[in-house]
Amino acid sequence: MTRQSATPAAATTELAHPPDRPTRLPRGGTNAVGLTLGLIGDEWNLLILRYAMLGARRYVDWKEALPISDAVLTRRLASLTAMGVFEKAEYQASARRYEYLLTKRGRDLWPVLLCIWAWEAAWVPDHGERLPRMVHQTCGKDFRPVFGCGACGRPAEARDVTGGFGPSGTWSRSVPTATTRRRSQTAGEAGLFPETMALIGNRWSAALLGASFQGAQRFRDFEQWLGAPPTIIADRLRVFCDLGVFAQSPGAERADWPDYRLTEKGRAFFPAVMTAIDWGQRWFRAAEGPALVYTHRACGQDLKIRLTCDQCAAVLRGTEVSVLLD
Repeated sequence: MTRQSATPAAATTELAHPPDRPTRLPRGGTNAVGLTLGLIGDEWNLLILRYAMLGARRYVDWKEALPISDAVLTRRLASLTAMGVFEKAEYQASARRYEYLLTKRGRDLWPVLLCIWAWEAAWVPDHGERLPRMVHQTCGKDFRPVFGCGACGRPAEARDVTGGFGPSGTWSRSVPTATTRRRSQTAGEAGLFPETMALIGNRWSAALLGASFQGAQRFRDFEQWLGAPPTIIADRLRVFCDLGVFAQSPGAERADWPDYRLTEKGRAFFPAVMTAIDWGQRWFRAAEGPALVYTHRACGQDLKIRLTCDQCAAVLRGTEVSVLLD
């Protein structure tokens, strides 16, 4: 994804997660899925990354672009730096001024952002500000990413993929530790990622969405799999139905025990989920093995994620994608 070039770093700070090689996670702790959801499930993080992809790298760049307090911006930049997404570099020694440069790990988040933008543009009518245009430099056209399998080259939808937990995958290890990560909004403000945050900006929402992609449909399935209180499950199911992500239908066992099935809108969020999981499992590796494993039904091979341009069918590469604000 093209952005403004950064000036050479004069000095860098030590990172908790080295940005150019995968982080090794300890046994039994939060796995790659939980860490990733904790990062992208924070709306301020997504907004900061959005502008970083457009060239922001200094504190003032984000302050001018976002209605964010100094305290929140400072905390988020420190957290993203500790995660290895940014590298803090001194650019003015006399005043101790720093810039935050996207690392290889940070730049590698571009497929996640593209899929979120594409889903919001296609399925969410109201935004507090306009979404950026995505232009594929190879064909010169505005585009939307097409999710597919790199092993066989064919497109893949949610129903085309099967899988589940791997060696480090349990519900308790995959749920982010924070309870909610939505930014405060003024009355009437829709936000840039309003429904994305409704799906993954709450730890139980993210877990419930993941359970649905693994086949959960009944209330008791969600309750037993996630271990969440019934009131929380009921509230999240109501929100998902209101958003049109789930559709409620009479249950097979009893009509008053409804099933909750993903709608077309819900299934369309699958690429955003899968690119996020793919990023997380490449950059955060548990000692026991991957948290989630998936197979593409059409070819029978492990799913290798590939995004292509819906206009020219070429494979998308970060260096060949421009994100523009007209």
